[in-house]
Amino acid sequence: MDIYLKLFEVLFPVFFIVGIGYFLGKKNPKIDTSFITNFAANIGSPAMIIYSLNSVNISFDVFKHYFYYYLIAIAAFSLVGIITLFLLNVKDIIRELPPFAMPNTGNMGLPICLFAYGSEGLGVSASIAALIILCHFTYGVFLASRKFNFEVILKSPPLYAIILSVFLLYYDFELPGFVENTTLLLMYATIFLILMSLGIALTRFKVFSFKKALISSIGRVIIGPIVGFLLIRYFNLSGFAAGVLLIQCSMPSAVLNYLVASVYSPKKIIDSVASTIVVSTLMSFITIPIVVFFALKYFN
Repeated sequence: MDIYLKLFEVLFPVFFIVGIGYFLGKKNPKIDTSFITNFAANIGSPAMIIYSLNSVNISFDVFKHYFYYYLIAIAAFSLVGIITLFLLNVKDIIRELPPFAMPNTGNMGLPICLFAYGSEGLGVSASIAALIILCHFTYGVFLASRKFNFEVILKSPPLYAIILSVFLLYYDFELPGFVENTTLLLMYATIFLILMSLGIALTRFKVFSFKKALISSIGRVIIGPIVGFLLIRYFNLSGFAAGVLLIQCSMPSAVLNYLVASVYSPKKIIDSVASTIVVSTLMSFITIPIVVFFALKYFN
């Protein structure tokens, strides 16, 4: 019975805040979320990375290993995406790959791992989220635009937060108290705002091809955790960190895939990406509880 109570305690806050955003989006379709997007990209996400990696006693070795494990996971997700899109006879496979490759490890994954495993889970999940954020502005932009864009990378505040955090981790520097407290407040504010904006986004995105979106979403939220489990078995991982890896592999497609596509891809691709985000997120309300239950039961 305890594990079911724990599962409820982990998932209810996340789904509840997404629900608040959905309610607000339905009540006021013209609500402006550009402030949330700009705040999260330029202030919130960097603060989240700095606090999560440098204030929860995660070692550089743990960061390095799980950064590497999830890099392999991204390669596997991409392979699954290529095969799925090929079988669906998609013409522009490269531009439609991001929803498969880059799950929502920040908006949804971080708070779920925090509530499931506490501050230690937050540290490991932040290692994974940092990689995904980095991939959005490198791999994601490359896929969406079919060319590498150094300017986007250099103008990305999360990149410098990752570099600073890795430097501090490597040399085992402690954050000053005022920096730790400030980044903590900004992190919680960011988690709340981004979850709420996810709910709002669900009221705006439309599904243009349900069959295609459903098959793509299966590749994300069902094949994803299978990839995570295979990695755990192959590298003989155990404990809470293995649970975090499994949970992060089960996340739906990230909303940031849509934001990148809207800048660099044609409208047909944007619509397809949005469809996969909506369907995979809705499916994840069923699949995530199953994965989290499994993680809490066997990786604790």
